[in-house]
Amino acid sequence: MREASLAMSLATLSFILTVIWGGPLLRVLRHYKIGKVIRVEGPDRHFTKMGTPTMGGVMFIAPVLLLTILLNFAPLLGLRGVGQSVLLPMLVMVVYALLGAIDDWEGIRGKRRGQGMRGRTKFLIQLILAAVIGYALEFLLDVPDMHLPGIEGEISLGAVGYIMIAVFLIVGSSNAINLTDGLDGLAGLISATIFAAYAVIALFQGQIYLARFGFTVVGALFGFLWYNVHPADLFMGDTGSLPLGAAIAVVALMTGEWPMLAIIGIIPVSVAMSDILQVSFFKLTGGRRLFKMAPIHHHFELIGWSETQVVQRFWLIGLLAAMVGVALAVV
Repeated sequence: MREASLAMSLATLSFILTVIWGGPLLRVLRHYKIGKVIRVEGPDRHFTKMGTPTMGGVMFIAPVLLLTILLNFAPLLGLRGVGQSVLLPMLVMVVYALLGAIDDWEGIRGKRRGQGMRGRTKFLIQLILAAVIGYALEFLLDVPDMHLPGIEGEISLGAVGYIMIAVFLIVGSSNAINLTDGLDGLAGLISATIFAAYAVIALFQGQIYLARFGFTVVGALFGFLWYNVHPADLFMGDTGSLPLGAAIAVVALMTGEWPMLAIIGIIPVSVAMSDILQVSFFKLTGGRRLFKMAPIHHHFELIGWSETQVVQRFWLIGLLAAMVGVALAVV
């Protein structure tokens, strides 16, 4: 109970830090005109968001790193080894944030303004990073391969099988959250819910440092949402969405409850699947569309839902799914 209380307190502290430093960061982004470029194929109502500051992922990543490093200062010096488990998700957030920042900057000021990095280039970098992370999870941290509800003990997948699954989850989750980041507050709310769910699972498993990390991210995301809820003053951009998705996958893999990600992360999974289905259906039928627009949150906008309705209803579904996923994981 004491550890749970401390973990929850960290969420409050990271929220306060994020809100406090968010204002100055927002003024800096506005001063240097680091604004979002809206693509022409998006819903018409989104053109009012043109020029809204982006690269806001920095707002919640910095407090998470600061608090996590401070709280794990003694373990990082080698006084206790348990805290070193958070080094990997921290590093993942930093590396993927750098990749996202390059993509954002390329889309704002680079030669590919409005588009960002070439898709193949970004995807290849993601694959390489994910392979390295998968190797670290398997051979350096020795995390459990897989847990399934109702089955006692760990299910072994073999080194090659585990690394392949890790690569798929990290790349898939990173891009799924990136696709989910299409409406004000949506990616932040959904990501916070997923991190909270896996933090609770980590608490049940006794992975205290991982739980602390998860709740610290939740608090920082709530602080970011202070500026990101509709109408948003700031977007997270790829600087925020890519590291969030990758870190979610890593935390899920570290608990061994990564199969539950299909339930706990039902919204980003559905968003990614809608995009895949739309493209596949378009190619197979010679130009017909399965949805009015993909990803699917734009489809609901075009059938008459307001942006706020889409976000709130998607979040309600995500919250209920997360509760079911946690219940299954701890049985």
